[in-house]
Amino acid sequence: MTEIEAAPASTGGAAGEALPDPATWGARNSHDPTAVRDDDGVYWLFSTDADADGPLRFSGAQIRRSTDLVSWEFVGCALDGVPGPARAHAGAEGLWAPDVVRVETAAGVQWRMYYSASSFGSRTSAIGLAVAPHPAGPWEDRGIVVATVHDRDGHNAIDAQLVIDGARHHLAYGSFFGGLHLLEIDPATGFALDAPAPGAPASSPGTLIARRPRSVDTAIEGPFILPRPGGGWALIVSYDSLVSTYHVRVAVAEDLYGPYVDPDGHEMTDLDADPLTVGLTVLASHQLEGGRGVLAPGHASVLTEPGHQVLVHHTRFVDQPRQHEVQVRRLVWTQEGWPLVSIQPWGGSHEDDDEAAWPSDVAALRGDWEIVDLGGPTDQVAPARRVTVDDAALAGLVPHGRGRFTRSGDAPVDAVVFPAWDTVRGRETLAFAARGPRGTVVVGTAVPEGAVG
Repeated sequence: MTEIEAAPASTGGAAGEALPDPATWGARNSHDPTAVRDDDGVYWLFSTDADADGPLRFSGAQIRRSTDLVSWEFVGCALDGVPGPARAHAGAEGLWAPDVVRVETAAGVQWRMYYSASSFGSRTSAIGLAVAPHPAGPWEDRGIVVATVHDRDGHNAIDAQLVIDGARHHLAYGSFFGGLHLLEIDPATGFALDAPAPGAPASSPGTLIARRPRSVDTAIEGPFILPRPGGGWALIVSYDSLVSTYHVRVAVAEDLYGPYVDPDGHEMTDLDADPLTVGLTVLASHQLEGGRGVLAPGHASVLTEPGHQVLVHHTRFVDQPRQHEVQVRRLVWTQEGWPLVSIQPWGGSHEDDDEAAWPSDVAALRGDWEIVDLGGPTDQVAPARRVTVDDAALAGLVPHGRGRFTRSGDAPVDAVVFPAWDTVRGRETLAFAARGPRGTVVVGTAVPEGAVG
C-alpha cells in the first residue's frame, strides 16, 4: 500500500489556496465505497480516487481504516497509481469503485480487489484485478478481467462486484450505456471463465440483468447482489444523475442471473415500462428535522457481519453539493423478503444487533414519529414530517417477532422496527423502514415526547 506520507504534498487550489491535507479528510472524499473487516476486527474502506477540493493529487484506490464504521482515517492508496495494463487500455488517471472480497484459495486466504479504470462518458474501460494477503496490502496487480472499447461495445466495463455463491464466483458490473451484466469467474484465478487465456479479458459481456432506456440517459450503475434470507437474490443499483438525483433502488430474483423484478413485477431489463417506476426506491435525497440535507446518496455496497448487515454508500449534501463522504446505514429484511435501509446513519456501539429484543408488540409503535416518504420525485429533497401513530393507525397490523410487522388488505404494510441511534438528537431511539400502503418505502424515527420539530 502506498501510505499517505508517500503521496504527493498538497498543492494550491483555487486562487492559490492550499488544499486540505488528506490526513484531515476522515470520511470526506470517499466515493463509490466498499468496506471489509479483517480477522482482527478492523474495518477497511476502499473508494474511488477523488478529491472534491481540487485536482487529483494521487491515485491507486483510496483506503481508510476504522474500528466502528463511524470514524474513518485516511491511510493512503492500495496501488501506486493506475496499473500499466489498465492505463494503457483506458487512459485513466485514477481508479474507480474498487470492490474488495476475502477469498479462500488452495494457498490460503487472499484478498481480491476488482477496480475500474475509465474516464467520464467513455466506454473505453477496464476492470482489473489486484490481490493482497491483507486489506492493508501489499497489493499486486494481476491484469485486466473485463475490457470494453467505446466505438465497439455497447456495455461498459466499470463498477464491478464479486458475487460468491458457494463454490462459484460471478462478476456483476456495468454503468449506463448497455446496462448491467453478470458473468462467471474462475475461483482459482479471479478471471472470467470464458477468457481465452488466464489473465486475458473476458470474451463476452455475460448476462444482461438490468438496464434503463435512453429517455432517462440509460442512467443505471453500481450493481451489488446479495443473497435473500430464505433463498433467492436481491440486486441493489443506483439510478440517475451522480450529483443531484442519484438514489438507490432494489429488485429481487429467484435465480442469480435473473430476472430481477420489483414489487410490481417489472423486470429490471424492461424498456417499455415507465423508467421512473421500475425498481423499489430505498434511499434518496432527504432531510431529517434539524439535520443536514442529504443529497444524491448512492453507489452502495453491503457489509455482512454476524448480527447485522450495513449499506455502505457515498452521499453529497444540500448545502455543499460538491462535497461527498461515506455513510453507513443498517440494512434490514422485511417479513416478505425486501431489503430496506435505515434513515439513521450507523451509530457504532449504540447499535443493538439482538433481533430477539426488537419490538414484537404493536403497542411499542404508538407515539410520535418523524417520517420520510421515499415515493416522491427523486429530483427533490424529501422532507421529514411528523405523524402520530395511534390505535387506529395500528389496526390490522400483525407482529411476526424480531421487529417484523405486516398488514394485508387495502392498506398493506411490510415493516421492520428496530433500535437505532438518533444522530441529530444524540439519543437512542426506534427507527423503522417499511413498504407502505402505496407500495413505496417510508422510513422514520421515533420522536421523544415534547421534542420540537
